[in-house]
Amino acid sequence: MLEVGDGHRLYVEQCGHSQGLPVVVLHGGPGGGCSPAMRRYFDPATYRMVLFDQRGCGRSRPHAEVEANTTWHLVADIERIRESLGIDRWIVFGGSWGATLALIYAQAHPDRVAHLVLRGVFLATQAELDWFYGGGAGAFWPDLWAEFLRPIPEDERGDMIAAYHRRLFCGDYTTEARHARIWAHWENALATVDHALPLGEAPPDYARAFARLENHYFRNSAFLEEDGQILRRRSRIEHIPATIVQGRYDMICPPVSAWKLAEGWSRADLRMVPVAGHALSEPGISAELVRVMNALRDGA
Repeated sequence: MLEVGDGHRLYVEQCGHSQGLPVVVLHGGPGGGCSPAMRRYFDPATYRMVLFDQRGCGRSRPHAEVEANTTWHLVADIERIRESLGIDRWIVFGGSWGATLALIYAQAHPDRVAHLVLRGVFLATQAELDWFYGGGAGAFWPDLWAEFLRPIPEDERGDMIAAYHRRLFCGDYTTEARHARIWAHWENALATVDHALPLGEAPPDYARAFARLENHYFRNSAFLEEDGQILRRRSRIEHIPATIVQGRYDMICPPVSAWKLAEGWSRADLRMVPVAGHALSEPGISAELVRVMNALRDGA
């Protein structure tokens, strides 16, 4: 547990080879937390893996806390972890929100990033939020979109992020957890190409942290200074090699964001996985990420 100030303590773990090639893993959400499955993309005989739960989620404390919890706090936390472990430069591996954070961290500390490995790119733009919370994805999944709309009165449905914010931060745990599960279900149900797979209910504590943190970040436009900031500042990182793995049928983070990120970036390698959605666990996504990390291991 690493003290990072503002009353926050982060869960941090290291796995693999203590003198190996360092890689930091940035989980999605915000609020998703890391899991043992996230270690499996890295050969433990080669890699020194660093995983951590970002502020307010997973095993970090306080749980579901949004005070002193912004993108810039997380960037500072990544640097604090790197310094505390005595690592000079590392591979930064992140998917979805983790890809967003990886790009923002790299733009803030380009000299500390040896390679970017990104999956399911999210650039934290208003257009992307409008797609997922304004009915774009709902046009493909009207039944699931109707479930997401159902607890919200019609006169509030013009801004679903704001409407859910009122309920996720109302102060009543039961109400917050109930709406958090619906929020999480909308995202989880669209994460894979095989939507016929049964989905279990997220545990209330997990769902509450996940939904509150996502909502907090999205309501504040990821705490960026301007819409489209990541692309506008791409020149800061164009010297860094990047491998981008993107599902062709990603309903949560449509491929256009990955395409825009890679277009004109000579050191970026965009790999579109033909029959895959958003999730890290998609077979095609997992296989490609293992190939990427094995190639970096072998110096390819």
